[in-house]
Amino acid sequence: MYTSHEDIGYDFEDGPKDKKTLKPHPNIDGGWAWMMVLSSFFVHILIMGSQMALGVLNVEWLEEFHQSRGLTAWVSSLSMGITLIVGLGSGMAYLPAVVMVGRYFQKRRALAQGLSTTGTGFGTFLMTVLLKYLCAEYGWRNAMLIQGAVSLNLCVCGALMRPLSPGKNPNDPGERDLSVLPAHSTQSVKSTGQQGRTEEKDGGPGNEETLCDLQAQECSDQAGHRKNMCALRILKTVSWLTMRVRKGFEDWYSGYFGTASLFTNRMFVAFIFWALFAYSSFVIPFIHLPEIVNLYNLSEQNDVFPLTSIIAIVHIFGKVILGVIADLPCISVWNVFLLANFTLVLSIFILPLMHTYAGLAVICALIGFSSGYFSLMPVVTEDLVGIEHLANAYGIIICANGISALLGPPFAGWIYDITQKYDFSFYICGLLYMIGILFLLIQPCIRMIEQSRRKYMDGAHV
Repeated sequence: MYTSHEDIGYDFEDGPKDKKTLKPHPNIDGGWAWMMVLSSFFVHILIMGSQMALGVLNVEWLEEFHQSRGLTAWVSSLSMGITLIVGLGSGMAYLPAVVMVGRYFQKRRALAQGLSTTGTGFGTFLMTVLLKYLCAEYGWRNAMLIQGAVSLNLCVCGALMRPLSPGKNPNDPGERDLSVLPAHSTQSVKSTGQQGRTEEKDGGPGNEETLCDLQAQECSDQAGHRKNMCALRILKTVSWLTMRVRKGFEDWYSGYFGTASLFTNRMFVAFIFWALFAYSSFVIPFIHLPEIVNLYNLSEQNDVFPLTSIIAIVHIFGKVILGVIADLPCISVWNVFLLANFTLVLSIFILPLMHTYAGLAVICALIGFSSGYFSLMPVVTEDLVGIEHLANAYGIIICANGISALLGPPFAGWIYDITQKYDFSFYICGLLYMIGILFLLIQPCIRMIEQSRRKYMDGAHV
């Protein structure tokens, strides 16, 4: 892991014997850290909640434009996928909201990420209800305008976010006070001159030539002092500029080549392949469930309590509970992460077999709870690459999720256009999800084989 004390929120201070000691940052695991959680929570409500509620608009678009389901699904998938790849609006707000929480927490990072990302569940529930009401009252076009106005609250969330304040390093020339200089001050020169004149006066009648010499010497000392001050100020300015340029180059170098070096980590590459296949299985139910209930003639029951709202509400509890479990000292975050993935892929396989509202509600609850592993993704990513590369690495993972979200819903729509069923869409996505999970299992299996082979060789030598 490539961790640095600066990145995890520790300040250096000089000890009594000029040794560097670690001082915890006051905002780590407390203070403004909880404001970061609150800000990230509302970002998830406004961004991911709105994205997950697009299934309501998908039904409206199908009724108005009378296009194929595969083509219509592109509208929702483009909105969600571009947000996670290159979104200049939502994308620039979402990734910092996730990464900043990780920088402000150490001991309770999984819990903090779980609490902040529960905004996705709250947002999905609230935005689904809101969009349904707005579409019924004002039409889908005006509903989108109102939703855009609500999203302006992202500016408030951004105003709450701020980086950790760096600690002052006494060895840094930029932190030193210019006022502390070894040169004599003007006052000392004056006092010296006055003392000399007093001594002369006490010792005998002073002469004008001696007095003029003292004044000339005082003027020359003041001029020399000013020159020294100017030289020191210029030297400090040049030194400060040099340090800033050097630091900027180092940041650029580490950021560029550090990102490239991530792909030498085999486990991280396997994690990327998992992300390419996984996210579509979570997105497809949100996009197509509103239409599935219409096909099964379950609209009346679904209007009372939408299935997507069940996913959203249970998703909230799933993130918090899984975050608390993952923070336990005797529990491995990776084991919780993998178990939740297996539960989700099993739910995807079972969902097409359910044709009653009760059966669909149970499966949707399982999908919502198991998908709570999204709160563990930043923690798992940090375990792979270290907090120094967390922002770059998590950005790559989110990009892979975006590709999955971009292609998943249109693919499910195309399968329906061909087979007139959504069943095969869920089966194929479930199989792709299983392939992604196998990528996660390859590296641990290789590691176990290498360890067993090493033990066998050691035993053979003995």
